[in-house]
Amino acid sequence: MASKYILGSLAGSFVIAYVCDTLMSDHKIFGGTTPSTVLNKEWWAETDKKFQAWPRTAGPPVVMNPISRQNFIIKSADDS
Repeated sequence: MASKYILGSLAGSFVIAYVCDTLMSDHKIFGGTTPSTVLNKEWWAETDKKFQAWPRTAGPPVVMNPISRQNFIIKSADDS
């Protein structure tokens, strides 16, 4: 009995979220415009080309701790 209310309210909340997202992002009900850099496919291609052309330099191996988001440099036993 309670599951139909839970599922109905869950589906209703998804519909409300979709409508709000569409109104705000696509129809721009609060004003604003989409930046030309987002609309221009040539800009995307040039930006991607620039990022791929950056020189890659090697450094010491680094492990990222996903919990604290701090980088730690790993030293081998020979370095200490």
